[in-house]
Amino acid sequence: MLSFPPQVSAVSDVITIISDLGNQIPDKSWMLYLLELFNAQQIPVELNLICSFNDNGKFHAIFGGVNQYEFKIKPIVGHSYLRQIIMIPTEQRISYHLKDETSGETDSFTLQQNTDLFDFTMTRNFTGLEWHNRVGNIPYPIRYEVEISHLAYGINDNHSDVQSLAYLPFNQLTSDEDGLSKEYPVSFDNFAIKNGFITYRIGHGKHKSGIVNKFLKPYL
Repeated sequence: MLSFPPQVSAVSDVITIISDLGNQIPDKSWMLYLLELFNAQQIPVELNLICSFNDNGKFHAIFGGVNQYEFKIKPIVGHSYLRQIIMIPTEQRISYHLKDETSGETDSFTLQQNTDLFDFTMTRNFTGLEWHNRVGNIPYPIRYEVEISHLAYGINDNHSDVQSLAYLPFNQLTSDEDGLSKEYPVSFDNFAIKNGFITYRIGHGKHKSGIVNKFLKPYL
């Protein structure tokens, strides 16, 4: 989606860990499987699966590029995880929710933000990968093969109930590749619509231009 319609107050997706490709992340480095939104001030708000050189990955709530909370839920191959970021300006807070849809385990984190300093208007979001290499200037093989599904944005359909959200599907993916590398050790494929929502797979491979102009049938 190129821009959000008015009244959007949340984004969500489901990330399913298909397989573990092995940890080839360099020393002191990490990579992120992102669910990220930006407000009108272009401040990033993220709920990411972060894989590091010395662990099997952790889910983190992030605000303005700073880790705020480590979720108790751990990534497990074969499990699916619902990620939600909800903006609640009337209560001056951002809610991060994570649910292991395989086990039923849930965990949440709330971050307070002063509306005089933080604009709760959402302008865009990002889903994909980000590399942080502390020992070189090239990307490295990904840790997990995953499926991203149920990409959605949430609209509050009852202003007297801040938790009342109607989630609607995106109808388009566009590239947001940073151009810092000529080629990335990753593939994006299996683009489809399942249950009305965009689905795609992130796997091992070679890619030069990120997710490029994936237009799908509009939703009714």
